[in-house]
Amino acid sequence: MALAVRLRRLLFVGRSAARGLRLTAGAAGSRGQRVPWRLAASEVMGNSGTFRRSLLFSALSYLGFETCRVISQAVVVHAAAKVFKIEEILEQADYLYESGETEKLYQLLTQYKESEDAELLWRLARASRDVAQLSGTSEEEKKVLVYEALEYAKRALEKNESSFAAHKWYAICISDVGDYEGIKAKIANAYIIKEHFEKAIELNPKDATSIHLMGIWCYTFAEMPWYQRRIAKVLFATPPSSTYEEALGYFHRAEQVDPNFYSKNLLLLGKTYLKLHNRKLAAFWLTKAKDHPAHTEEDKQVQTEAAQLLTGFSDKN
Repeated sequence: MALAVRLRRLLFVGRSAARGLRLTAGAAGSRGQRVPWRLAASEVMGNSGTFRRSLLFSALSYLGFETCRVISQAVVVHAAAKVFKIEEILEQADYLYESGETEKLYQLLTQYKESEDAELLWRLARASRDVAQLSGTSEEEKKVLVYEALEYAKRALEKNESSFAAHKWYAICISDVGDYEGIKAKIANAYIIKEHFEKAIELNPKDATSIHLMGIWCYTFAEMPWYQRRIAKVLFATPPSSTYEEALGYFHRAEQVDPNFYSKNLLLLGKTYLKLHNRKLAAFWLTKAKDHPAHTEEDKQVQTEAAQLLTGFSDKN
């Protein structure tokens, strides 16, 4: 509306100016007086058709400028609104995650599964995986969710390769998919998984979870059964390998970054010390795992396993 008013004013002023110039020149001529500026006015005005075209061109140029400005402002406002909306969604998502509302979180984020925002996508990958882990999820649904999570994590990584969380969840989801694709694929994926965990740690050395997961990678290959080692040697010239000492180093490092952040890290510290035949430190960490507050189903499982391992200590004594 404001743009239309400005244009009408510009056209009105132009027409008024043209009439004024013609009227003044005509009046002077009727009295037979020589008007020194008459020729100059004629040169400026040309004929009325030329002037009108010139005026119309100026008006259209102005209209084009104003249109571009208004459109640019609208684009900026729309982009700002979009960013605000995503931030609001992420805030809601983090609240639901911290509250243990797994299914509500998944329902919230799946509404935006076509998003191109890496922060939203990796959270959706995590939520899909968490729903897959619920005890009420059927095996068929779990498989669908696991592959779904991998797709979201892959898209997050494509959108932002500098996101440590995207690297972390991509590695986690690849590992999950390996359970459905056989030992050969699982071993082959091990190199990719390690690479992305290492990248996540490089991008954010203060993320205890990435460090913990690197410890799990080491622990897994330290205890790899002999038949899997044989398959790995057949398939790869240098199969993935690690030691319990390496795993222990990562678990302790994670604990230093964020003490008591995760019950499973406490459990694996105890189990790793058991593998290294240090019963005293194993009992210390297993007790901490057993006494850790249970907020999730996984925490409850950790408590149960830690208690069973500690009971085994008593039986042997």
